Amino acid sequence: MDKATFGAGCFWGVEALFRRTGGVLDTRVGYAGGKTENPTYRDVCTDRTGHAEVVELTFEPDRITYDQLLDLFFENHDPTTRNRQGPDFGTQYRSVIFCHTPDQEALARVAVARHASRFSRPIVTEIVPAAPFYPAEEYHQRYLEKRGLAHCHL
Repeated sequence: MDKATFGAGCFWGVEALFRRTGGVLDTRVGYAGGKTENPTYRDVCTDRTGHAEVVELTFEPDRITYDQLLDLFFENHDPTTRNRQGPDFGTQYRSVIFCHTPDQEALARVAVARHASRFSRPIVTEIVPAAPFYPAEEYHQRYLEKRGLAHCHL
């Protein structure tokens, strides 16, 4: 089993996307990439912690590759808008890939080049080493699923 961590706007929709993907065994929503230890949702919403809303997922690389996960990531949000997805704006909604290995970083950079031609503006997705992950509060975990919703905007 391997781990991947992506930020693509509001974590509820991103989690729902990956939860229904074959080969993904588990997901957790949370916060990463900032300076505040153990932030709360309220802290992150101030846009002062530096954290992004992210989804950490555990996957079986024999069933789905990291490269396939990257394709899903780029195909399901706008990686050309800095600190914004749909109506949500702030650094917590930035497009970011937290890489757990040098191989993940290399694959992420290739994926940016592969997807760049799909957009009229440059991709601004951050590609950075994995940062400490802080799980979001329990009510955020599987938020849409708990409410009988299939998706929200991405």
